[in-house]
Amino acid sequence: MSWPSSPELLAPLAPWFDRARRDLPWRTADLDGPHPAPYAVLVSELMLQQTQVATVIPYFTRWLEEFPDPGALAEAPEDAVHKAWEGLGYYRRARYLQAAAASVAAEGWPADLEGLADLPGLGPYTAAAVGAIAFQWPTPALDGNVFRVLARLLLIEGDPKPLAPDLRSWLAPALKAHGPSRMTQALMELGATVCAPAPACAACPLAGPCAARRAGRTGDIPPAAKRAKPKASSLWLLALEAEAHVLLHPPAARGLLAGLWRWPTFEAASHSPQPTVPGPRPIVAWPGWVQVYTHRREAVSPLHVHVESRFTPAEGLRWVAREELRGLPLGKRDQRLRDLLETPGQVPLEAPDPESLIRACAAPSA
Repeated sequence: MSWPSSPELLAPLAPWFDRARRDLPWRTADLDGPHPAPYAVLVSELMLQQTQVATVIPYFTRWLEEFPDPGALAEAPEDAVHKAWEGLGYYRRARYLQAAAASVAAEGWPADLEGLADLPGLGPYTAAAVGAIAFQWPTPALDGNVFRVLARLLLIEGDPKPLAPDLRSWLAPALKAHGPSRMTQALMELGATVCAPAPACAACPLAGPCAARRAGRTGDIPPAAKRAKPKASSLWLLALEAEAHVLLHPPAARGLLAGLWRWPTFEAASHSPQPTVPGPRPIVAWPGWVQVYTHRREAVSPLHVHVESRFTPAEGLRWVAREELRGLPLGKRDQRLRDLLETPGQVPLEAPDPESLIRACAAPSA
């Protein structure tokens, strides 16, 4: 690639970052030596995957208070780990972080990039970021913000991600010249605060040499990623209560919701509503909402049904004392129904047949 020299082109970033960098709890004042707490860098990088800085800060602070080092996290109960992560989403990151901490606690920190990349959940970007920020290794880290900065700076047509190997080779000399930690964080900071999707070129220290700015093409470089249309569904979210206990799915070992307790759900198409009539099963409802995930949208209708006594639940369900609910890790959707249980609901005009819901939650008769 006939790109300009990276140490020369990126030189203005170092003094800009020293002036403009945000005060973040995982950053160290000394950017010229190894980070005094590599574990804090690891935690921050896992939390920052697909999550905004402002959201991460309070979680990071609480996490370090509860799990101050790799050994403490490695020994923590899984429910406590997921409870501390509750609300951040993408819960497999919490499991990866605990597994990585266990490896570090048992064997120490890896001595090279390949060793870091072998830790659970890191992958090429996170391993490179931890290597550069924590250990001052000249390992270029390319996240979405950095790809955007470099695509504009070098006028890269199309998606820059396929050029990742070339970009890493191009960046490495700049990291060596200006400091791996400083330059890595400066590129991330520039992409997050200045060279955003709608760039503030007037505030950019690289505006002069930026090829996309000179060509008037910062709006179309890099091209916007095409996103698949989220799959839509409608469901009933059920809190079934008996004898001050509620019925929940315990955490699964794998999958998107691994580590989380969940309320039973029923597809609305299979349990259509009908006029509510007085009966032996008190049923309460609250206004529904749309729960948005990366690849799906759920129209959620929450229900609370009482039964007189506990029955043998179907496989995959468990009775839990209602007083224990606050201590269990739940996803955002399920937290919302947990909180609604503390508020008055209303008898709905229409609802699915509660007897059918109860039968679906009960173990088959012998």
